[in-house]
Amino acid sequence: MELSVVMPCLNEAETVATCVRKTVRFFEEAGIDGEVVIADNGSTDGSQKLAREAGARVVPVADKGYGNALMGGIRAARGKYVAMGDADDSYDFSTLGPFLEDLRDGADLVMGNRFEGGIAPGAMPPLHRYLGNPVLSFVGRLFFGSKIGDFHCGLRAFNKASILRLGLQTGGMEFASEMVVKATLAKYDIRERPTTLSPDGRTRAPHLNTWRDGWRHLRFLMLYSPRWLFLIPGLLFMTIGLVAGVALSFGPVRVGNVAFDVDTLVGAGAAMVIGFQAVLFALLTKIYAMQEGFLPDDARVQRLLRFWSLERGLVIGGLLAVAGLGGLAASLLHWRVNNFGELDPRQSLRIVVPAAIALVMSLQVLFASLFASILGIRRRQLPPLIDAADEAAGVVDEAAERVAAEKADVAAADDTPARPVN
Repeated sequence: MELSVVMPCLNEAETVATCVRKTVRFFEEAGIDGEVVIADNGSTDGSQKLAREAGARVVPVADKGYGNALMGGIRAARGKYVAMGDADDSYDFSTLGPFLEDLRDGADLVMGNRFEGGIAPGAMPPLHRYLGNPVLSFVGRLFFGSKIGDFHCGLRAFNKASILRLGLQTGGMEFASEMVVKATLAKYDIRERPTTLSPDGRTRAPHLNTWRDGWRHLRFLMLYSPRWLFLIPGLLFMTIGLVAGVALSFGPVRVGNVAFDVDTLVGAGAAMVIGFQAVLFALLTKIYAMQEGFLPDDARVQRLLRFWSLERGLVIGGLLAVAGLGGLAASLLHWRVNNFGELDPRQSLRIVVPAAIALVMSLQVLFASLFASILGIRRRQLPPLIDAADEAAGVVDEAAERVAAEKADVAAADDTPARPVN
């Protein structure tokens, strides 16, 4: 089978049969060997029966959520290629021809673009059209270097084997972002086709929750980009803290009528510590994500890990600790010179603050080096598990074919009609 069209379904009795019939008619008119798979997520309005009567195969999916329903349908699909779209009649499945052409040409993922194809009046709320989708798509392009203009278009098609290799895991609406992000990181051949979005044919409210699902999309994009979540903010904080700290260590700095002194020096020290911690978090998050397969291997991180051994980390952390202790010793001498009496904070803090920063950063380096070494411990890799349902189905099919073939051979040998095989 060449193409499976998967539609997630949760109480879509008003529109599911229409979507199935349109898709089946498209198969017939285009001469495509295809099927419609309804991934039912627990409908209670008879959607399953209506879909079967219209010509679809219904696959029950117990785990709730948009992403879970789609993954259940994708795994059950029999086609080499899979197209997905909502069962609310907002997408025209008869326009899948160009998508299929790109897949035949070698594309791994073909995305629809509603902003290029057209959005009918009333098809998308203004908040989604002018803020939510453009902003989230921009963030996705910025964070991951993607060229996709519409990250959240529900109509898309892909090579089933390619998408299954990505190991998609999110169960909610953020599944749409995860597919694009992981395909981009895997350097897949991703293309776009203009797609028209029409008002859906349901009288009830959609399952999409604007703020909750929008936040889940944004949260996913941030968590999958340690660079933008930790590294870039950390480097920014470190740069500001370092420049301000060095300038204020020699005395007050005046800008116009505003004077910056030791109070600002304390703030600069805090910025240094926060920024350094964020940079270490970026490195540790990247190591963990690479080890677990969430993110692809990064050659720059691998080179850094080869250089940054536990021993080097302990040495560097030790040197920072010595520098910090030296600064504290200098502050004690300064106090002794003043007969252990009251000190001028504008003098003493210029010694104590850099020393405290060095001590804190030394511990950060030591702990990060130890944790990175723990993350680097290699586990024995087990062979990938085969989906139990697919394995069972394959065994049953092979057994049925073997029994049928043997029965046919026996019938041909004794020239007697073959009885049906149970």
